[in-house]
Amino acid sequence: MAQRRSLAVPRAVPVLAVSFLACVATGLELSVNNHAADFTLSTGLSPAISLSCLVHNNSQAEELLWYRGSGQVDLKDGNKVNISNICISPVNESDNGVTFTCRLARDKSVQVSVILDVQFPPQLSGEETLHMEEGKDVTLTCNSKSNPQAQSTWLKDKQSLTLQQSRHKVYQTSDVFQLSIRKVQKSDNGTYTCVVESHLGNGTRDFHLIVEDKKPVFPKEAVIAAVVVVTITILFGIVAQKDKFFKVW
Repeated sequence: MAQRRSLAVPRAVPVLAVSFLACVATGLELSVNNHAADFTLSTGLSPAISLSCLVHNNSQAEELLWYRGSGQVDLKDGNKVNISNICISPVNESDNGVTFTCRLARDKSVQVSVILDVQFPPQLSGEETLHMEEGKDVTLTCNSKSNPQAQSTWLKDKQSLTLQQSRHKVYQTSDVFQLSIRKVQKSDNGTYTCVVESHLGNGTRDFHLIVEDKKPVFPKEAVIAAVVVVTITILFGIVAQKDKFFKVW
């Protein structure tokens, strides 16, 4: 007869399981500016903002680490244990979208991240004066940075620009606003203004388009042919007059 066999379960296992669950229930947690989960912090351009990371449910001193993106932030010795503060000063447009993360040193899976949402009015740049030969294509590029993304329009000589589908093309991304003109004419001469508007403010930038006369096409083939003909003619003339030259000498 086959004997039934049973697996012996150590009495300590239920105790360990209960202890593990108790550890999870009272496990270490972090909070950043009173947020226990990842969050987005909206701010404007300012002299400084501070982020404070705090350990919860700890029974011993815990070391904290800060990261800006993937790079670790240097902290002073007195600013690492149980509570840690960092200051971002000044807050500018380059901080927009940057992630700051506070982590537990002995278990980096315990962390809280903050994404900065830095809002600022439009900031414009781009080449101001463009010289273009008549009949060529030209593109005016207005580099525009803003958060939130702003609305953009083009003016010509302070008036609304009437776009011609066959000649004008407008292209826009979050940070570039372009106006392309196909086969520029003398009537395209003027000052084009890139206007960018948001609820935080407006920005403008002028672009001076100077359409120059079309350069005459240099007839290289005809000139080369003429030089060849003249050279051959001179050579034949010299050969024909060689006897006279010899008599003179």
